[in-house]
Amino acid sequence: MPHRIPAKITGVAGYVPPKVLTNADLEKMVDTNDEWIRTRTGIRERHIVENGMASSHMATEAAKLLLAQTRTNPSEIDLIVVASVTPDMFFPATACLVQDRLGAKRAWGFDLSAACSGFAYALTVGAQFAGAGTHKKVLVIGSDTMSSILDYKDRGTCVLFGDGAGAVLLEPAGEGEGIIDFHHDVDGSGGQHLYMPGGGSLNPSSLETVQKNMHVVHQDGPNVFKYAVRRMAELSCHLLERNGLSIRDLALIVPHQANLRIIRAMQERLGVDDSKVLVNIERYANTTAGTLPLGLCDALAQGRLKKGDLVLLIAVGAGFTTGGVLLRWAY
Repeated sequence: MPHRIPAKITGVAGYVPPKVLTNADLEKMVDTNDEWIRTRTGIRERHIVENGMASSHMATEAAKLLLAQTRTNPSEIDLIVVASVTPDMFFPATACLVQDRLGAKRAWGFDLSAACSGFAYALTVGAQFAGAGTHKKVLVIGSDTMSSILDYKDRGTCVLFGDGAGAVLLEPAGEGEGIIDFHHDVDGSGGQHLYMPGGGSLNPSSLETVQKNMHVVHQDGPNVFKYAVRRMAELSCHLLERNGLSIRDLALIVPHQANLRIIRAMQERLGVDDSKVLVNIERYANTTAGTLPLGLCDALAQGRLKKGDLVLLIAVGAGFTTGGVLLRWAY
């Protein structure tokens, strides 16, 4: 059954730190080169935070831009949901730090962890509150500082990620607008293919965990690639079919930006051309929970979104998690 939520996105904004790390820069840090990175990933550069900046700072900057754009007073925000796998610290939640910096004194909030599917999950969780009529304005943010958990000696992972954040404002929707349907799932057997083993309750931080390089991303690239292509295509078809729609009805697909080859392989399976797919991985790399909202920002800036357009957000992340949201653009 479709899962329509009477909630809509009424604003979107993104933030990436000013510092740019190019492929040429990485050539000086690890055994790689620009051609190798571009041909295998589609990435040319990524943004990286300066020392002292973290996920909460980027989330706050994205939120400030959003509030200014939508002319929303921080006191109007009822709820803040932050998707991140790189919180500033285990606790307090990043949402608490953002709430304080924004001066959103009426808002409550929490963090959500679903890796690269995090924003899709947070979007539908936040929409439940806006759609129920209990919350008038919900702030949903995806923010990740991936540079903080990378091994810049591992060319298989360090070239793939960047830092960034994006935020949307959710409000109650009328008939025929907003979130039409969503589907999320988890295949926990895939957790072994993309993970960070150190720092949690199983392997608490210690000299040994640091020496064993357990506080950085570990990835089995081929397995992640195959799963992402298959599930992103399958879930896209499932959401459309469940709602009596086809690929032809979509104005735009905003996929998670993990690897250009994953996106193109998904496109081939769906039979959709480049004009209907948002790609910005060449400038940002994989910002994890930031990719989907940053994609929406770029789509708006490029004039690829207009009121009434049918839009599909689709992502696969560590876990394995998969998230898909089908919506009618509301402004």
